[in-house]
Amino acid sequence: MAAAWVLAAAAALALWAAAAEGARSPAARVHRHLKRLNKPAVKSIESPDGDIIDCVHLSHQPAFDHPLLKNHTLQMRPAYHPEGLYDDDKRSVASDNAGEKPMLQLWHQKGRCPEGTVPIRRTKKDDLLRASSLRRYGRKRHTAVNPLSIDPNMLNEGGHQHAIAYVEGDKYYGAKATINVWEPKIQQPNEFSLSQLWILGGSFGEDLNSIEAGWQVSPDLYGDNNTRLFTYWTSDAYQATGCYNILCSGFIQINSEIAMGASIFPISNIAGSQYDISILIWKDPKEGNWWMQFGREYVLGYWPSFLFSYLVDSASMVEWGGEVVNSEPDGTHTSTQMGSGRFPEEGFGKASYFKNIQVVDSSNQLKAPKGVGTYTEQSNCYDVQNGNNGDWGTYFYYGGPGKNSNCP
Repeated sequence: MAAAWVLAAAAALALWAAAAEGARSPAARVHRHLKRLNKPAVKSIESPDGDIIDCVHLSHQPAFDHPLLKNHTLQMRPAYHPEGLYDDDKRSVASDNAGEKPMLQLWHQKGRCPEGTVPIRRTKKDDLLRASSLRRYGRKRHTAVNPLSIDPNMLNEGGHQHAIAYVEGDKYYGAKATINVWEPKIQQPNEFSLSQLWILGGSFGEDLNSIEAGWQVSPDLYGDNNTRLFTYWTSDAYQATGCYNILCSGFIQINSEIAMGASIFPISNIAGSQYDISILIWKDPKEGNWWMQFGREYVLGYWPSFLFSYLVDSASMVEWGGEVVNSEPDGTHTSTQMGSGRFPEEGFGKASYFKNIQVVDSSNQLKAPKGVGTYTEQSNCYDVQNGNNGDWGTYFYYGGPGKNSNCP
């Protein structure tokens, strides 16, 4: 009898040990991570590009996993928009159909999410397996560019290159831009190309605060070469805080129409139809949260101010422009394109542009930026040229092909 009991106990212990070992296995960790990211859906929509868009109840989105958001009262609209936001009738070429909802993202071809839910791009197992680690999934590996500290010996620091316009030297409470949308070619799966605006506070050391939004092509993150809407935030120079889109707790989405990380549709063509998107990020002067608006109609959500240190007050620099990863395959410069893949001097219909770039000042007014500077590490690979006129306000063309006869 005793022997039987000992055998049973040993068998139970062995089963427990096997279960514990299984829970620590890579497959089990991946499963748990997927469960944390993919919340129960009210409705799911399969996009033509293979994405699954889950319509998740507002209160179940990943943001509320943050310990400081457990008892957060959801803010369904900003107290104030910036003054001057609707002073003109300039609209995205892609959203000129007044009679019906414009087709802004590819998944809209298959349906929409109901009110009271937010559309979330479902994370798949393969997405996690492409990442260098589960901990790094959905995170950048570098800091933003500091155009005021140019070291010629660090032109390709971390493999990142830029072509940007920027302002600094004042307090900024937001920024806006209309961004031409393209699908640049990516040479290596671990490279990306993006076009975005940066709201920056702090130094470029370990305490940088950044809020970012725009479009990107990133095979490593998404598993394809589609052009996708994205956001990013960090409060410690990309070290331990923040993430893309809503792949961690932080950004609170309130909008049921637009999915972070989903494919943008349609896309511009060389010498063909041109499409652009408008992005505004601003600090609500009453509540202090940083809000994001997409186009004229879609207030997407906000980053609670407590996520940040410097940005609790204001930003000290704003940047607009393009960025690519240059991994120097085969020891030469990458041929990953920035923007349209054409240089700025080729102009409208060929080169990519940012137009109507603006900043929000301390009186919550949208204004043209003063003292705009430009920066690029290697202008023979990617370049930037700015200007100003009545139709486009402050604008610039930017981008390039990467590797070419002048950029070996």
